[in-house]
Amino acid sequence: MCAATLVFAVQDVITKSLTTEVPVAQIVFVRFLAFLVFALVFTAVTVQARPFAQVLRSRVPRVQVVRCLAMCAEIALFAYALRFLGIAEIHALFACFPLFVAALSVPILGEAVGWRRWAAVCVGLAGTLIILRPGADVFDPNALYPLVCAVIYAVYNLLTRRVSRQDSFATSLVYFGMVGTLAAGSVALWQWQPMDATTVQLLGFLCITSVCGHMMLIKALQLTEAVVLQPFHYLVLPWAIVLGYLLHGEQLDAGSLLGASIVVGSGVYVAWREYLSDKTLSDEKHAQ
Repeated sequence: MCAATLVFAVQDVITKSLTTEVPVAQIVFVRFLAFLVFALVFTAVTVQARPFAQVLRSRVPRVQVVRCLAMCAEIALFAYALRFLGIAEIHALFACFPLFVAALSVPILGEAVGWRRWAAVCVGLAGTLIILRPGADVFDPNALYPLVCAVIYAVYNLLTRRVSRQDSFATSLVYFGMVGTLAAGSVALWQWQPMDATTVQLLGFLCITSVCGHMMLIKALQLTEAVVLQPFHYLVLPWAIVLGYLLHGEQLDAGSLLGASIVVGSGVYVAWREYLSDKTLSDEKHAQ
């Protein structure tokens, strides 16, 4: 999981460089096309006993499509935001997505969220305001893009939990690749621009990092529970700070670092409370 976060940070560095050369839709389309190939190969290797047509059969196809479209939109908006904001700045704001997951789990999944987690959500959002500093001269309206990305990504995570109760992992994986490729391709084909050798190489490396990152994430999820891994997602932020500084000379000011620390601390606490809640439910089921 730690290695995956480093790969994802490198992926953002490459994307930032590409956004100045080719349209965002083109980048997203190539990424999803590469992921679709990976999903098909992964499914063929791991689900040998089941016909491929059965893998494609979803019990909740509409939710699957909405889930995939949400992630496609989040990736596109995140890439677009990289044109205007630094990598570290974006991740400092995007780090609040687990807080939105906790808040939105009530209406989307009908889960119960205790007062401690609600308090952590409020504290985390206060940290976000410290980063944004609305009303101050340093406020940048473009900083709202990562917040929208965080909300969309939270919805994607919750819908993924929902479909996982009905469909297999292989079905969700293939749907993700197929729907994302079709959605991004429908826009990219109208905006397609010729690419030089350097851009093609960068896109190829971006696809490799995307596949490698997901393979690491899948392996981590095979070894332990998602709720245990959730706090490790925050390692993307220090990687982004280091890479942003080394490659682009980006620096977070003291206010942004303070706000990011509050956001991350709140998110880790939410993950801890969720872990305790899941453990309690598991112990009760075991006792029964």
